[in-house]
Amino acid sequence: MEDTGGFGTSFVGHYADLSIIYVSTKTRVGVRRTPWTAVYRTNLRTGETKRLTPDGQSDLSPAVSPSGTRVAVASFQSGWTGEIEHLKTDIVLMNVDRYASGGSLDRKPIVNDGGWPSWGSDNIIFFHRGIEELEDPASGRSRTATSWGVFRYDLSTMQIDRVTPTGMDAMTPAAISETKVAVATIRSRTNDYFMTNWRGEEQYRHIEIFDVSSPDQPPVKITQNIFTDADYYSPFVLNDGSRIGYHRVGRDTMIQKDNGNSNVPRIFDNMQSPHVDVKLFRVSSLVPSFSADGSKFAFVRNDMKNIWIADKQRLCLLQVCSSPTCIFSLVWNQNPDMDTLYACVVAGANRSMHIKALSNVSSSDSYVVFIQLTKGDFFNAYPSTNPEGTKVVFQSTRDHGDYEYKNLYIMEDAQIGEFGEGSVTRLTNGPWIDTQCQWSPRGNWIVFSSTRDKPAAAPENYNELDPGHFAIYLVNAADPTVVVRVVTSGDPGPGASSIAGHVNHPVFSPDGRSIAFTSDIAAVSAEPISMPMASVMASVRPYGDIFSVDIDPDDICRNKDIDRVHRVTHSRYEYSTNAWTKLTPTIPRIPLDHMMSTM
Repeated sequence: MEDTGGFGTSFVGHYADLSIIYVSTKTRVGVRRTPWTAVYRTNLRTGETKRLTPDGQSDLSPAVSPSGTRVAVASFQSGWTGEIEHLKTDIVLMNVDRYASGGSLDRKPIVNDGGWPSWGSDNIIFFHRGIEELEDPASGRSRTATSWGVFRYDLSTMQIDRVTPTGMDAMTPAAISETKVAVATIRSRTNDYFMTNWRGEEQYRHIEIFDVSSPDQPPVKITQNIFTDADYYSPFVLNDGSRIGYHRVGRDTMIQKDNGNSNVPRIFDNMQSPHVDVKLFRVSSLVPSFSADGSKFAFVRNDMKNIWIADKQRLCLLQVCSSPTCIFSLVWNQNPDMDTLYACVVAGANRSMHIKALSNVSSSDSYVVFIQLTKGDFFNAYPSTNPEGTKVVFQSTRDHGDYEYKNLYIMEDAQIGEFGEGSVTRLTNGPWIDTQCQWSPRGNWIVFSSTRDKPAAAPENYNELDPGHFAIYLVNAADPTVVVRVVTSGDPGPGASSIAGHVNHPVFSPDGRSIAFTSDIAAVSAEPISMPMASVMASVRPYGDIFSVDIDPDDICRNKDIDRVHRVTHSRYEYSTNAWTKLTPTIPRIPLDHMMSTM
């Protein structure tokens, strides 16, 4: 990933050249849960590239001074420890070129606890800062809330002044001058982190301009005059401040037009892969799933209400009857002849989740009917069949009396589940979370994510979210006493630090020789508060990027705590649920405007 570029001045001999300064994740970091982000300088004339961030340190959000000779960065104070909104960074200043400063970058911290620097002049830097406090001290709860403000730092006097008022959130400053700055604001935060209910104008993220030289004047509202009911973020300055640019979060949904065509935005993308033998295919959706032969693809859009099916000829919406509250965790039966898709459906006041099956999906020409497979008010999720398609492994909260712990179970009959003569066999047993399971293509093992090695002294939650401690395990489907830990988020070995974070959503490669998963092994690669999902971070913990690991498919015990993992994606913040197919998808070649139909 190369990101957040700016122009600076470098020297070749006694000649000044224009260079681009940017952050990149191209250099592998050996220590897990450590950001790969470092700042580089590339000479635009010669192509010479130099690393500016010292080895062993991680930088974000570089900003080049107006003179082009210095760069300010947000530098991690002491690494990353799982922060999901407020990173612990300081503003650090350094020279762009060693040659121009006597062989030294003269790197030095100037502001404690700050991020996203932006130069108002060679003497003024604007930055944002998060301030954490208990959300409701009287309640006795440990949940903390972070309020955000924009500040101004004077290099000559070392004075810091707050620019934006308290009582609102302001972040990602873009300096216009020594006194003016454009910022993203949220004037009234909502507790509806999933944004499912109506929001007022002040609960959206908007762009405003503040001027410290006119403190009595109200800020200039920019995007509120364009469209109020949308989120805007990360402003930038053009033409010496005469124009303000910004990003906007798209909220379009997949809707048919009256003429039968669709207004569907591009949702399928082929991506560049760092591995020559693996192609990447990105879908703007949730819980993707390929059929075993790679010919069909299912996914759920962000509304989590309907299921979409894509193949070489068409993209179809399955009109699922009974309008469930939420559809989650799609997976095809591994036996292509079954033509069955499984989904987890959340419905009812008790928020229980059931596994349901949709049969003959490809041949359906009318409403598709769910067949429920699980009983009881439990949280049943992440189904996966054996290769023959006759059994289903899944997670469930049954046998624990509450929703705190989850273990794995096997439906002995994939067609009827727990009903009729169907039965369920318990596979794992313990006071922990076993989740996100998948049966191997060979049928001998099941991979899953679990907190079973979470240290006894670890906190129960972080801001009422799980604090991590997930790792990936293999269990012998025929002998559940054989369980092997495969990948941890920290460095392999004993101790709490080895499983401090997240390793989730494991999936087998079609040949069963590799496992792909999402993890925070590489921490984050951008300041989370700058991202569109920042408003829901208090509710949704990011899992990180996609990695893979090669396994021994014949001897389960040889897969214990594998050290070498391969980074597949380099996102700014997160890629989540993944799917693996043996065929190159042809879906991107479908003319979406002409293939939309309703089954």
